[in-house]
Amino acid sequence: MQQREEKQLEAGLDALIVRVKDLRDSIHAFLMKLEHEHQTLQWTSVLDSFALLSGQLSTLQKLVMKEKMPSLQNLIFLPLVLSPDSDPQLETTTEGRVPVFSHEVVPDYLRTKFEPEVENREKTLTTQSERLTPEAAQKQIQQLNNLCDKLLNKLNAASEDWDSEVSASQGSTPASSLADTSALIAAVSFGKGLKPSRTSSQSGPDTPQSQPSPQASQAGPALGKAPSTIKTNIRSGSSSHPYQR
Repeated sequence: MQQREEKQLEAGLDALIVRVKDLRDSIHAFLMKLEHEHQTLQWTSVLDSFALLSGQLSTLQKLVMKEKMPSLQNLIFLPLVLSPDSDPQLETTTEGRVPVFSHEVVPDYLRTKFEPEVENREKTLTTQSERLTPEAAQKQIQQLNNLCDKLLNKLNAASEDWDSEVSASQGSTPASSLADTSALIAAVSFGKGLKPSRTSSQSGPDTPQSQPSPQASQAGPALGKAPSTIKTNIRSGSSSHPYQR
């Protein structure tokens, strides 16, 4: 009888280990997706990951509640050896998560109940809920439902606005042209399509430059002086003035 129970317990634990490993792998894959694909991650992919995790948790719960599964609540998990030194075998079994099985980590890993602070908080909430009258509870439920409805309406309105903006941006004409951009790059880089200016075409390298005239070069330094070739006609003082009396 005892051997049969031990075999049944071993088989049940093996099945639980397999389901827990599948759940762990799904959680690991989801965390990797959030870490490395957060910029391109779609909401549908997140929902698929949540649906997978929910299904695996449901399967694990059904496995625990099967009749063939021994009642794990009646069993005691007792550590036989506690040591502050590292255990390579334990580290390998737990994939590096638990390198040491000491007095410090045992209360956390072997805990079957909530922490005392969490238990006290839960008892407080349970006591407050038991003090509520049915009318007060129904009123709070109605207020919560109204708040959820308003939040859902705002989310739906925001989603519709976002969809309309996306459709409008997709249907609008493009702001840039690939052909114009290529032509601009070719013009700036290689001068393709540019026409020469009129002045540059007239004054080419074969066009002789005009030489300054000798008269202009000779008259240059004599600026400011009266030229000697100017003729003057000065009358003598003996001549009669037309207005002389």
